[in-house]
Amino acid sequence: MTHHPTAGAGTPDPVGGDLRTNYERMLAGELYRADDPRIMAEQAEAVALTEALNATPSADRTGRDDLLRRLLGSLGDGAVVRTPFHCDFGTHVAIGDRTFVNVGLVALDVAPITIGADCQLGPNVQLLTPIHPLDAELRRGGWERASPVTLGDNVWLGGGVIVLPGVTVGDDTVVGAGAVVSRDLPAGVLAVGNPARVVRDL
Repeated sequence: MTHHPTAGAGTPDPVGGDLRTNYERMLAGELYRADDPRIMAEQAEAVALTEALNATPSADRTGRDDLLRRLLGSLGDGAVVRTPFHCDFGTHVAIGDRTFVNVGLVALDVAPITIGADCQLGPNVQLLTPIHPLDAELRRGGWERASPVTLGDNVWLGGGVIVLPGVTVGDDTVVGAGAVVSRDLPAGVLAVGNPARVVRDL
């Protein structure tokens, strides 16, 4: 869940003169502060839905799918999301047909997260879109931005894989367990390690 810091006196304002709301800047992938009322309201709704989802027995597939469709931007036919599941908004997550998401997915969807069809996500995968500034004063002031994460069709992420902001993983690519994907990966390759490196074509 995105932290909502309170700006201290004298912290810089990098968007001076910009009349857009923080929510609008967030959607544009630009610097914003997470204490925007609309951001906080939408995240509170996501928390309520994820808590309900995570408390719903796995045998209640109808109830779980109903909660997922209320929470997510889109859920493909035949897709399975095992719990626990965690997100920031949910509405910025799209999951394709027949995709299987194992337990413990963390989808920090400040920017869009797109998961294609027929994907396999191992346990404890993290798909991370938020970016905090390297500048200490901006970070102290609560400024952040985000960049989308995209998984193509038939991608397999092994257990514990972390995909960083702005990364696209191509169709049919496999990422080995524990890898940290910091750059785009092409279609049809095997990548492993930290940072993830392509070791061969598939």
